Amino acid sequence: MSALYIHIPLCLSRCFYCDFYSTTGLDKKELLLDAICKEMNLRKDYLKGEPVRTIYFGGGTPSLLSAKEIERILEEAFKLFDCRPEEITLEANPDDLSPQYIKVLRTLPVNRLSIGIQSFSDADLKRMNRRHTSSQAISAVKECQDAGLDNISVDLIYGLPDQTLEQWEKNLQIAVDLQTPHISAYHLTYEKGTEFFRQWRQGKILPAEETLSEAMFRMLRDRLKEAGLQPYEISNFAKPGMESKHNSSYWNDVPYIGLGPSAHSYDGISRQWNVSDMNIYLETLKKKTPFYEREELNENTRYNDFVITSLRTMKGMDILLMKEKFGEKLSAYCLRNATTFIECNLLALKNNSLFLTEKGVFISDGIMSELLWVD
Repeated sequence: MSALYIHIPLCLSRCFYCDFYSTTGLDKKELLLDAICKEMNLRKDYLKGEPVRTIYFGGGTPSLLSAKEIERILEEAFKLFDCRPEEITLEANPDDLSPQYIKVLRTLPVNRLSIGIQSFSDADLKRMNRRHTSSQAISAVKECQDAGLDNISVDLIYGLPDQTLEQWEKNLQIAVDLQTPHISAYHLTYEKGTEFFRQWRQGKILPAEETLSEAMFRMLRDRLKEAGLQPYEISNFAKPGMESKHNSSYWNDVPYIGLGPSAHSYDGISRQWNVSDMNIYLETLKKKTPFYEREELNENTRYNDFVITSLRTMKGMDILLMKEKFGEKLSAYCLRNATTFIECNLLALKNNSLFLTEKGVFISDGIMSELLWVD
């Protein structure tokens, strides 16, 4: 099985925290759709005939596409790949989800929405340069549910400038009250090139203190568990059976193809990433010249990827699978380095699986780094 990702890098405005490749304005939308379909044809053999189990429209702002434009991409994909999707996800901005747009979405095979709400505080939304308001976000979720589009994921960000623990708790309560089956929550990071990074370097805003960040993370896990949303990955929570199938494919070493500017692909032995520039992407596809870079993955790199992706999930790392994939040397190295963390109850080894404990989740990055192979 495999997965298909389509990157739509179009935005009407730039969010201050975002470091994903995007471009404002829609003047080249038709050219972009032509190029994505052309790329699809050029790379139709990339997945080697593996059935496509999930399709994901990410961005940018995929909800800036009309129903006909989404349908065009899906029709091309179904023509070129062995598409048997159990899940087709569309990322959407709340203010795009008008009753009319929701109605036309119901005519498409899209069966899951990932709504980028980020906060239910109007002050936070304004500071992040988001286009919607809190009331628009709440209304959008409810209108989608009323229309039968109830497989919804809500995105939230915590650790925002000046955000208090009480404000974060209010965000979580509103999200829980909406009864969506999936919530993704990420701590704000100050990525180079973003407006928030610039403001931080100028001393206009300060990152959240470590003690506050940890308290927010604990509250996140506690509140969502109480609401019946289990943490199946460090930043993702779902009701039983409502986990994101597409995102899970990344953590489970499933091959995937990414289409569009800056999209990444993985075939099990190499990574490939498209140029992060709309104009260059369009021009190189027009000339049929290379529009991507490629990296062959050696065994040590694949082992490191396996450690990071496996330990992010709550099911953890399959020790027997690790031995099968990477041999005795690397598996012994991993278990040897894990011993101290097991003794400190930061990692647990049970039924041939190595996984983060509740205590270990809070320092997961440090634990993972100690298990990685360094050449």
